[in-house]
Amino acid sequence: MKAVILAGGYGTRISEETADKPKPMVEVGGFPLLWHIMKNFSVFGVTEFVIAAGYRADVIKNYFLSYSHLNNDFKIDLRTNQITTTEKNQDPWVVHVIDTGDDYQTGARLSQLRFLLKEEPFFLTYGDGLSDVNLKRLFAFHKKSQVTATVTAVRPPARFGSLEISGEKVVAFAEKNQVSEGWINGGFFVLESDIFNFITAEKNCVFEGSPLETLASKDQLAAYKHEGFWQCMDTLRDLRFLCGLWSEGNPPWKLW
Repeated sequence: MKAVILAGGYGTRISEETADKPKPMVEVGGFPLLWHIMKNFSVFGVTEFVIAAGYRADVIKNYFLSYSHLNNDFKIDLRTNQITTTEKNQDPWVVHVIDTGDDYQTGARLSQLRFLLKEEPFFLTYGDGLSDVNLKRLFAFHKKSQVTATVTAVRPPARFGSLEISGEKVVAFAEKNQVSEGWINGGFFVLESDIFNFITAEKNCVFEGSPLETLASKDQLAAYKHEGFWQCMDTLRDLRFLCGLWSEGNPPWKLW
């Protein structure tokens, strides 16, 4: 199976970090978010990736063009420009970087990748969310459900501590826990090839809009409930939170 990663947005809510790079290339622990996501997919045997780039696609392209040299020692003969790499820890990845345009919505980006995905199921996720979701179990759930699409449902992280108040007294206090009720789209989809019957190449085709709403109305959208770790990176606060978890030495999303 292949994994599609949507990595083309502007990241306007974290513009301090995305003025010169797309959001999936913002670093946590010295590595782009994109790398963290791909490492987790690799744990489950998914090693072929289709990256739907857009805004500053050149940054993503240059990262993978230089990946071997950035992650390994090498020798370069400056007279001939011949480079010899000493491979110490090379990831066995096949990476397609497809420039899907700066101003395209998620459905339109996905539509442009049909030629690579053929007639087989594939994973789809966003380039700005980290999770410890078990992709093997997700895929098994999807096949058992016999639907066109499965979305991973997660608990939204609480932005603030919660208070339970009786009269004028606080009787319970919870700080920074995930909310106990409600589910949101956590990304990490499994999609059958007929998903392309529900999306178009028009710029304004939002995958999370009419396509998923139509699938839901036809009982063709299943929800895999994930109670474990999930965190998106929308703001500087989110970035600092993820960096803090990494620096503590045992980040909860790290499966490798």
